Amino acid sequence: MALNKLKFNSLNVTPTAGKTVGFNSDADGLEATLSGGAMTFIKKLTASSSSDLTFVNGASDVVLDSTYKEYIFMFNNLHYSNDACNFQVNFRDGGSSYDATKTTTFFRAQHDEADGTTDLSYQTSRDTAQGTGVQALAENIGNGNDESLSGTLHLFNPSSSTFVKHFISRFNISNSANYTVDNYVAGYGNTTSAVDAVQFKMSSGNIDAGTITLYGIN
Repeated sequence: MALNKLKFNSLNVTPTAGKTVGFNSDADGLEATLSGGAMTFIKKLTASSSSDLTFVNGASDVVLDSTYKEYIFMFNNLHYSNDACNFQVNFRDGGSSYDATKTTTFFRAQHDEADGTTDLSYQTSRDTAQGTGVQALAENIGNGNDESLSGTLHLFNPSSSTFVKHFISRFNISNSANYTVDNYVAGYGNTTSAVDAVQFKMSSGNIDAGTITLYGIN
């Protein structure tokens, strides 16, 4: 049976840029009509001795509604005024309070610079069972010049009036004990009301520097 080979320089990918690529019987072999996703920039907040960084739908060009089914928050080198504090989130689902009911899980992996300690464990003190208070996303963050936090949080379909509001986060921190700590949190806001605002803050002190950027996913 004969084998057909494609020459790489015979493929014109221009029509499919930004789309999912498929193959068909066209001369260049590419399907240009498949739809794909896109990450759309919405808003960047920059910390400067900030007590919190809050994204509110309809305020300051923030979009957090049915425009997108998924939103991603990206956290870049957040630095804190107080040592050994926790980074926290809460959601607003009507009214003016950040008190959406949540059920969550929290586990971590950690390793110290001296290569003497490793750990992978579930943190029962950090999870929430139908609680309305803040949810820790990362714990015991250092405030040294070489210590900070970076990570992501995905929020799914926050405007739904039918389903709960799932979220997944992953953060890496460096702390004052010279550990790298990988924090994993997932859960849902147990509400059928729309979540229209998300607030991030520390358990104590301010967010001195760093950025949080919000994107919508088509």
